[in-house]
Amino acid sequence: MRLELRGITKRFGSLVANDQIDLVIEPGQIHALLGENGAGKTTLMNVLYGLLHPDEGEIQIDGHPASFRSPGDAIRAGIGMVHQHFMLVPVFTVAENVTLGVERTRGLGLLDRRRARRDVRELSERYGLNVDPDAYVEYLPVGTQQRVEIVKALLREASVLILDEPTSVLTPGEIEDLFRVIRELKAGGRSIVFISHKLKEVQAIADTVTVIRRGRVVGERPPTATDAELATLMVGRPVELRVSKGPARPAETVLDVRGLTATDDHGQAALDDVSFQVKAGEILGVAGVQGNGQTELCEALIGIRPVAAGSVLLDGKDLTHAPPRDRLRAGIGYVPEDRQEDGLVPDFSVAENLVLDVYDRPPFASGVALNLDAIGANAKSRVDEYDVRTTSTQRPVGTLSGGNQQKVILAREMSRDVRLLLASQPTRGLDVGSVEFVHRRIVEQRDRGVAVLIVSSELDEIYALADRIAVMYEGKIVAFRPPSVPVGELGLLMAGAAVETEGGAGGDSAAGARSADSTAGREGRGSRDSAKDGDSGAASAGQSDPSEPTAGPS
Repeated sequence: MRLELRGITKRFGSLVANDQIDLVIEPGQIHALLGENGAGKTTLMNVLYGLLHPDEGEIQIDGHPASFRSPGDAIRAGIGMVHQHFMLVPVFTVAENVTLGVERTRGLGLLDRRRARRDVRELSERYGLNVDPDAYVEYLPVGTQQRVEIVKALLREASVLILDEPTSVLTPGEIEDLFRVIRELKAGGRSIVFISHKLKEVQAIADTVTVIRRGRVVGERPPTATDAELATLMVGRPVELRVSKGPARPAETVLDVRGLTATDDHGQAALDDVSFQVKAGEILGVAGVQGNGQTELCEALIGIRPVAAGSVLLDGKDLTHAPPRDRLRAGIGYVPEDRQEDGLVPDFSVAENLVLDVYDRPPFASGVALNLDAIGANAKSRVDEYDVRTTSTQRPVGTLSGGNQQKVILAREMSRDVRLLLASQPTRGLDVGSVEFVHRRIVEQRDRGVAVLIVSSELDEIYALADRIAVMYEGKIVAFRPPSVPVGELGLLMAGAAVETEGGAGGDSAAGARSADSTAGREGRGSRDSAKDGDSGAASAGQSDPSEPTAGPS
């Protein structure tokens, strides 16, 4: 199928989300749409999928005009879409989700469950998707849920598959699996529209790259284009792709965590005797494959997960059992991993979300009355400063793109005077220009004497920001390393392997990173149910007492 968009324009009031966009997707092509947050990528694909109707322009399929009044029209025309936030029913099985709305029946109108399972199994085997038709979706890792969405589109015979920010919640190993599946689909003659703001991924998978900025197509490039060229097209200015920062000057201990122990949502051990310190004026980066206790660590530090043992001290004050409000008031800034669940109230306005943790304090309140003028002025200032793309500060924050929602949280937390900045996945969902901005702000916080704790699944981010690196595996901190540690050594530590502190333990860096991705935590928290024979060896392979000088930056 050859798909062409001609002069597509979509307006929301005074905002022009798509402005005369032309786009051609050839058969069997992986076509990447690259753009910063709020550039109009998802809006354009929602038009193509029939979720939105264009104000101007037309869609052509194989040279013939097509009009989609609903997603059903688009599906019947051979277009499928995997949304950034999956459209699955958690309590249904894979087969039930895949066939929802297109159920096959047998005699007396009964559902043909056997055929549904067979269809899912056949598609899964044909494209190497490795999906169990009888598994319940709520128990599946995120990467597998995404493959369920792909099977759902394939069952409806999609010739063009739209993937909206498909890697935003995947581990590096799951991203490799996704790319393998995409190449299999291409080999089968299907076209893929790959929406992203990540330069490296686009360069790795795309046949051609179309760059959109502020609703307009600003260029089409081959995937061999340089990082700098693509970044400049995306943002409209040269972008500093490397973090500029001087050496850390650690001072007094701000955060002191000793023997912290906690369980996950299923009652399994999530944190096991975790101890570390973060000093004023330094950034401690926590590295590890997702699902090894990082989420629970952040939740325990901010007070939304109870601890079974251990202590949390901020500037010597015991906050171990303090509620989140007291911790925020004590000087903790918190950027949560799940912005929609823990960081925002989607139905509240942008302005209201920007004062969630200070709404009852001057100048935003006087007694029981809110000062709406002060809240509005604060919102305008923060939206301008952090380049939050919104038509109004009174717009519900849940209607913003994921990247702009993240900017609202960062603006709120970084605009307060804090002693400790606790940031989990701080740049998840952000484009390259926004990442540059956030990294610069984090370093500024450090240089002002704030203690910074960063948890990130992006190793590049850990290396770029951290003055010290703590490696987590199965609920333990198994090692502290300087940012000069080889990638191979860090990958092996993330996989739970014992690594010598001296000599040639690094090995092949790429192999080490792949080992970490594929062998540790791929199944999320359930990985901690496996045997833990290697814990003591891993822990002894370089874990330093956090109070000793050797744990500091080299």
